[in-house]
Amino acid sequence: MTERKALAKTIQSNLIAGVLTIIPLIVVWFVLDFIFDFLSSVGSPVASGLAMFIADRMPQAQPLLDLHAFRWLFAVVMSLLLIYAVGNIASRMAGKKLIAAFEGLIARIPLVESVYSASKKLVNVLQQSPEGGARVVLVDFPHPGMKAIGLVMRNFRDSATGQELAVVFVPTAPNPTGGYLTILPTERLVPTAMTMDQAMAMIVSGGAVAPDRLSLTPSSPVLEVVSPPALAAADSRR
Repeated sequence: MTERKALAKTIQSNLIAGVLTIIPLIVVWFVLDFIFDFLSSVGSPVASGLAMFIADRMPQAQPLLDLHAFRWLFAVVMSLLLIYAVGNIASRMAGKKLIAAFEGLIARIPLVESVYSASKKLVNVLQQSPEGGARVVLVDFPHPGMKAIGLVMRNFRDSATGQELAVVFVPTAPNPTGGYLTILPTERLVPTAMTMDQAMAMIVSGGAVAPDRLSLTPSSPVLEVVSPPALAAADSRR
């Protein structure tokens, strides 16, 4: 009986160790699968056109080009090359003028302009560090007493009371591409010393990767959050 209990305990501990080992690999797999599927879908039209071009001139390559795995890999490579080319062009003066002309064209399409403008502002906000305030904060979510990591996107004042408010994006774990948009008084935000990279690592890992020290108590009664320059400039032009 003792041997059976020891065997059962060994099996249980091995299963738990196996699950704990596999979970990070599964998370990485889901993230990479999402990224590569997206790249494959973007590069698929170009890859298909090039595959047809190659097949017309090299019929002996047709069996290889018909393989699904080869087409998928070819589409991913073409997508990466396309992204690199866009980045290379965008970093040059002529490319900046071309992008400005393209944005001017998009500005004439009402719905598309709203989506593009919002997406570009989001990218600009995430690339910049706010001056005089914290970007990564803790908020009461989903109810008071529970804290969640939030990313301060901008701040403004209540038109009726003049109270300072903050727009906070609360990403979900382990996939930070989804989340919730909340509007809170700035005094209810708990500032942290975490960087954006540290916050993303904590979210993706489900909390396994986290700072050694983290306080749930605000260091001051009111947290002053400064709007990023890009948004402040955009608001001043309105």
